[in-house]
Amino acid sequence: MNTHARYFDLSDDMRIPGRWVLSQLDVDDRGQPMDPWLFDQGKVINLEGTPLIGVGHPGSALDFSLTELATPVVSGRVVSVFESLELQDEVQFIPARVQGQSQPYFILNTLRTLRCIDDARCEEVLYWRPEDGRPDKLGRYRNVVGLRVDPARAGDANIFRPWGWTVALIVSERLKLAMEAAGITGTRFIEA
Repeated sequence: MNTHARYFDLSDDMRIPGRWVLSQLDVDDRGQPMDPWLFDQGKVINLEGTPLIGVGHPGSALDFSLTELATPVVSGRVVSVFESLELQDEVQFIPARVQGQSQPYFILNTLRTLRCIDDARCEEVLYWRPEDGRPDKLGRYRNVVGLRVDPARAGDANIFRPWGWTVALIVSERLKLAMEAAGITGTRFIEA
């Protein structure tokens, strides 16, 4: 465990001029409905069909994009970076089809969820309470501002979602540097 490790919240860089914006995936290639919340649970998913992803706003295709509900969609170049770092056990790449694209794309499904948020170092954390009327979310994070990760609790993970706040996708500095060196487009890294 390295308590000096650095971690980054990986998001979609919406500041790129002329970039595409992906729609949320709703159906697979068989016309069957898709549950977009499957991809933030930190476990292997077995799908019968191939997810179909629309382009809500046409523009330049990117190597890394998030759909409207923050499902990560990546190109084969991103898959190659993970393979070169031997990180296949931390992710599942689910083949997907993106509207108007002939090259392969994949949904990046992170296979780890870690209790690693450092509440004291975050700008603000709010929890779901009984009076909020959501017993299914009781004790989980309702909001996290200025997310900070406790490196000691992240262990040796290179990519994961924080327990209770799975809207965030966290990557190690090692993975960040490899993605930058490979020229992966569409990424934005904010230190966590």
